[in-house]
Amino acid sequence: MSNRKWNMSIVVLFVIFATLMLSFLFSTLRIRELIQPLKSIFKNDSLTRHIVLISQELDNPYWRSIEQGAREASQKYGITLEYIGPFRINPNEQMILLEKAIASKADAVLIQGINDPIYRSLIDKAMDQGIPVITLDTDEPGSRRLSYVGTDNFEAGKRMGNLVVQATGTQASHIGVLMGNELSFNQQQRLQGFRYVIDQYKDLTIVEVRSSNISRLQAAEQAEDILSNHPEVRYMVGLSSLDGLGILEAVQRVPLQDNHIFAFDDLDETKAAIAQCQIESTLVQQPIRMGYDAISLVHEYFQGNILQNQHFTAITVLDRSTSDVKDGVRCP
Repeated sequence: MSNRKWNMSIVVLFVIFATLMLSFLFSTLRIRELIQPLKSIFKNDSLTRHIVLISQELDNPYWRSIEQGAREASQKYGITLEYIGPFRINPNEQMILLEKAIASKADAVLIQGINDPIYRSLIDKAMDQGIPVITLDTDEPGSRRLSYVGTDNFEAGKRMGNLVVQATGTQASHIGVLMGNELSFNQQQRLQGFRYVIDQYKDLTIVEVRSSNISRLQAAEQAEDILSNHPEVRYMVGLSSLDGLGILEAVQRVPLQDNHIFAFDDLDETKAAIAQCQIESTLVQQPIRMGYDAISLVHEYFQGNILQNQHFTAITVLDRSTSDVKDGVRCP
């Protein structure tokens, strides 16, 4: 082959090679251009997350505190939080709102357990559709919810029992108990924990347990009835937030001396009653922490982490020794 033909062959091969290289380069650049937005989406995936928090009652201070904690965590992780709930306590409406959250393809749902088989089936339906569900404040046993976040209610009941034991000095005493709702799982657990402690002392007697139906008015009526029927009762225990204040109203109407009231949660009126020596003490939950931790756990789940079945938040005792408000009152 002549040198000229050889040189022409090399030129042709070079041109073909250069064309292929340029084509490969342009293809690579185009692929990068297409992938870059996807990388941005995956990198900021949490920005697109939509989490629904369904409260027991929309403007209930306790649930607003849970919302506060959830919003703080949502802002930290760039998550969109939707807070909804019935205007008045209504388990049927909670179920409807859960159905709507599932239909709207929420990325996750935070709910209160209501101990209902239909509700459990809705939770399982959400999980089947890839929508993680976390129960808050009250668990939903038997469901396939991802995790429970809130108070260890059995231990809280035991803590309440120990407070009463300490107050009685284990001397023969009669005790009346109010609970928010006998069907509520967290109330059942608190009562079980309370009985577990009291039953260890043969001289301590629980004379009656009644439900207030999460109503201060009914708590007052039920407590007054217990005190009227059992004038020997000197210790009254409330296992939900409005029970202690209802008991206080009843005690003020029934002419009995030396009544001791033990409450639950830290409503402003409850704290004021402690400061005035009208209520012995109250057990304080951490609703802000519950909301914050629930969102944090959902974020961890989105990152591929495996969650624990239960995530308990702390509970503390508020009494005259730990209260910030004394009002100059000296308790007897």
